[in-house]
Amino acid sequence: MVTAAVAATAVAAGRSVAVLKAAQTGVGPDEPGDAQEVARLAGAAVTASEIARYPEPLAPATAARRAGRAPVHPEEVARAADKLAAEHDLVLVEGAGGLLVRFDAAGGTLADAAALLGAPVLVVAAAGLGTLNTTELTTRELRTRGLEPAGVVIGSWPEAPDLASRCNLADLPDVSGAPLLGAVPAGAGSLAPEAFRAAAPLWLAPRLEGTWDAEAFRIREAP
Repeated sequence: MVTAAVAATAVAAGRSVAVLKAAQTGVGPDEPGDAQEVARLAGAAVTASEIARYPEPLAPATAARRAGRAPVHPEEVARAADKLAAEHDLVLVEGAGGLLVRFDAAGGTLADAAALLGAPVLVVAAAGLGTLNTTELTTRELRTRGLEPAGVVIGSWPEAPDLASRCNLADLPDVSGAPLLGAVPAGAGSLAPEAFRAAAPLWLAPRLEGTWDAEAFRIREAP
């Protein structure tokens, strides 16, 4: 949903957008995957691309091994993204399960693909308990590899946030050392595509071409 919101907001700002799903797992051959769902919500102007898909909902390396299929390597991800970048203003490369989830038996990850591309990494975080640890570990790993986190977006902001979620609005930027760049409301994917496109800029900060104000949101939701 965050990828779709970023794509929709960029399209509304007049940019051409492609979405690359490096490894789609848990989806049958004739079912729409994540990239296709992004294009459905963000609009037909978005180019949806996928390198490989595997039927079981597992980490890509495991899913590829169990399916007896070739895995995806970081170099393939980088080449595919570069090819799309030649024809689009913005290419969004969506991971699968987290920064260090393995794509292949050699231990290749989304972090390796980002390093090959020299690309900024937008971290999508959960709202509630446990997110501070996961987000801090992710941003630390990015910096260890010489990659700077572009920012953090909360991927599913609950309609009735609990105390931990509300406190995390102040704590996420602190532990990550990266700005909070948006909060996509829970259930956003159930909106009609037209409504999703109209609302998406309201969920993202100006750095992502939206109008969301992190400080105003934090004050409004403060415990």
